[in-house]
Amino acid sequence: MTSCNLGNWNTECESVVNKQINLEFWASYQYDLMASYFDRSTVGLKNISEFFKKSSNEEREHAHKLIEYQNKRGGVVKFFDIKNVSLDYLKDKGKNDVLLSFEKALEMEQTVYKSLLLVHSYGEKYTDPQFTDFIEGEYLEEQVSALN
Repeated sequence: MTSCNLGNWNTECESVVNKQINLEFWASYQYDLMASYFDRSTVGLKNISEFFKKSSNEEREHAHKLIEYQNKRGGVVKFFDIKNVSLDYLKDKGKNDVLLSFEKALEMEQTVYKSLLLVHSYGEKYTDPQFTDFIEGEYLEEQVSALN
C-alpha cells in the first residue's frame, strides 16, 4: 500500500526510501551486536564497544530522519525483517577481532553509501530536486566522512 496522496511523491521514490530506512536499521542493529561483543566481560574493550554503540545510534538517527521525510512527502513507511546480523565475520582467526570488526564496519558503511547513491539517482530520475537535495545535504557528505 502506498499513499503518495500529496501528488508530489513518486511511488518508486517511496519504495527506495523504505529500503534505505530498513538498511539504516540493519546497520544500527549490526553495530549494536558488535558493541555488545566488545562489552562482554571476556572481551572488555569498552572504548571499542562505545564506538560501535555510537555508530548504532547514528544509523538509527538516519533511519528516523528518513521516516520523517517519508511521512512529510506523503509516503507510507514499511519495515522489513532485519536479516544477516551476526558476528560470523569474527571467524577469520588470521586477524584480531578489533581489526575484523573495523573491516566489517567499513564494508557496512560502503554498502550504505552505495545505497544512498541509488536513492539519490531516483530523485534525479523523477526530476525531484528537493529529494536529491535532501539526500545530498543530510546523508552523502556525512557518509563520505564516515568512510574516511
